[in-house]
Parts: sequence; C-alpha cells; structure tokens
Amino acid sequence: MSGHSKWHNIQAKKGKADAAKGKIFTKIGREIAVAAKSNPNPETNSKLADIIAKAKAANMPNDNIMRSIKKASGEMNGSDYKELTYEGYGVAGSAVIITTLTDNINRTAGDVRAILGKHGGQMGNTGCVSYNFENKGYIVIERTVELDEDTITEFALEAGADDVVVSDDVYEIFTDPDAFSDVRKYLEEKNKELIAAAPKGRRNDVEEDKIIFVQAEVAMIPQNKITLPSDKVETFIKMIDALEENDDVQNVYHNVDLPDEE
Repeated sequence: MSGHSKWHNIQAKKGKADAAKGKIFTKIGREIAVAAKSNPNPETNSKLADIIAKAKAANMPNDNIMRSIKKASGEMNGSDYKELTYEGYGVAGSAVIITTLTDNINRTAGDVRAILGKHGGQMGNTGCVSYNFENKGYIVIERTVELDEDTITEFALEAGADDVVVSDDVYEIFTDPDAFSDVRKYLEEKNKELIAAAPKGRRNDVEEDKIIFVQAEVAMIPQNKITLPSDKVETFIKMIDALEENDDVQNVYHNVDLPDEE
C-alpha cells in the first residue's frame, strides 16, 4: 500500500516508563469516565467501546478500565468536563493541535497558551493549522514473525481500511473515522480466530494474542511533515513534553518529522 509514516514520531506510547504510563492511564481513564457518563455499556455506546480499545492498546489494566466506568456514576456526575481543541504553532512554523478535557476552560487555555509561548510558539485561531491534518482512524499492530504483511493487509482491506503502512516494527492501519470501530472489531475477531487455530504450546495452553494492538484510536494525522533546524528540535520536544504533562491535555498532534532517536 502507498503512504509513509513513522509510528514513533506520531505518538510513542509503547515502551514508556511506568510513571509516564501512569499519566497516560489517568488521561484515558478520564476519557472513559466522561464517555460512560451517558451510557456505561460499551455494547451500546460505540464511543466508550472505542476508548476502551484505546486503553487496552495502551496496556491499561482491566481493573483501571472498570474503575473509570464506575466513576461515571459517581464523582463524574458532579463534574462538567468539556472537550476542547486548541491549535497553534511551535518553533519554526511547526503546527500543533492539542485536545483537552477540562472542568476549567480559563485554566486550561491559560496553561496551553503559556506552554506554547515559553517554547517559542503561540496559540492560533481555530482552523489555523487543522487544514494540514486529517481526522483518521489509526490502528497500530505489532509486527511479529507469525503475522506477515500480506495477512494483515488482507485483513485490513477486508475490514474496510483505507491504507496500511508497513515499517520494521509495526503495521499502521488508517481508516475513515466512521469505519474505525468496524475495522477494529473485525481485527479483534480475526485475532480470536487465529488464537483458536493456533497449536497449543507447552505453557499451560495459554492463549496468546496473534494480532497485538499497540494503539487504536481516532487521531489527527498530518498530511505533510516538516523538518526543523537542528537547533530547534530540543525546544520543540520540550514543548511537546510540557503539553503532555499537563493534566487537562489528552492528546498532542504535530507535523514535525522528528529524528528517529527522539
């Protein structure tokens, strides 16, 4: 399939330290609680089902997921969380989109504006950079010896995916946002079929996933990337880190092609 993308340059969740994972779990947990507030049943709440899939891909324990759903009928009832998106610029004209979940708009807007400004960027108006991004379903599958390129590409196309990008470590699957849930569910079913068909090993007949999800969510994917001057890269990375450390920030998307080692 056509296309080019560097998985770790979009969102490198895999392999982060335990402290960073804890931060990710907290953020996803809030997303789950907000989505479950109107309907805690993922069978009839597709948004909740998608966020749970995102949580599982990030290796969030089931106990954490269930606690987050229970929060929807408890402490979340007294909170009025709003989903807000900010657009802006980093150093050297780089484009940044920040999605947030907040109960205090003034606090969050002030924090985002301050972080951008501190690192040579600035807040922009709605639409100032989003034209350079596409809202796409984004599924990352671990590349293993058992799961070859032809098989995963066939599965993805059968499910209705738009594109599959193959790299050394992962398969990246892109879908229309409306098709994301169906593609994800199809791959989950194929995983069950592969597990059932696999010969049992010697380790107490443990069933191991054959299709290993690394990431699964609807994300803002840049249509074109830019390369920053070498003396600007560190400042840009510090800005992204500061944004991601903010409790109200859920996701940070950008159009910078970072060096592989970053």
